[in-house]
Amino acid sequence: MAIRSTVHKADLSIADMDRHHYADHSLTLARHPSETEERLMVRLVAFSMHAEERLTPAGGISTEDEPDFWHLDDTGSIRLWLQVGLPDERLLRKASGRSDEVILYTYGGRKAEAWRQDNAAALAKLSKLTIWYLPDDECEALLPLVERTMRLGATIQDGHLLLAGDKASVEITPQLWQRGQAG
Repeated sequence: MAIRSTVHKADLSIADMDRHHYADHSLTLARHPSETEERLMVRLVAFSMHAEERLTPAGGISTEDEPDFWHLDDTGSIRLWLQVGLPDERLLRKASGRSDEVILYTYGGRKAEAWRQDNAAALAKLSKLTIWYLPDDECEALLPLVERTMRLGATIQDGHLLLAGDKASVEITPQLWQRGQAG
């Protein structure tokens, strides 16, 4: 018998002063059995940083050819491919060919740095790719916020995210590893 995904619901109240996006978003996120709580929360951070009406969950970890989130236009074209983790550079190359902009949020300390060094030449060729790194201590600080039903406030200003819930508040400062040029 296969292990089922764990469903997490997140009500996010986002105040993004950098992009002037102020809205409430309700997300239903399936946490794949192989996914950690840390990765789940990094997905919420990535969504918060790029939230908009048309940004929706895609296949993510359970579907190899889809990102964690994407923005599709009325024609079905992919405007934004939003990925989390340390994906194979071939997936990012394919994503760059299919979408106007690819944004990757990576984490994992030394493992992420090794991934970055191993793929540096290939990643540098992807002009649509932006890579953000989240430090380990900030990712670990997100764990007290994890619940099956979460009510969180996300405030974004000057590239910093303050994610607050009933049990904790965490400041996230993504580090830019590579800046792409959006389509």
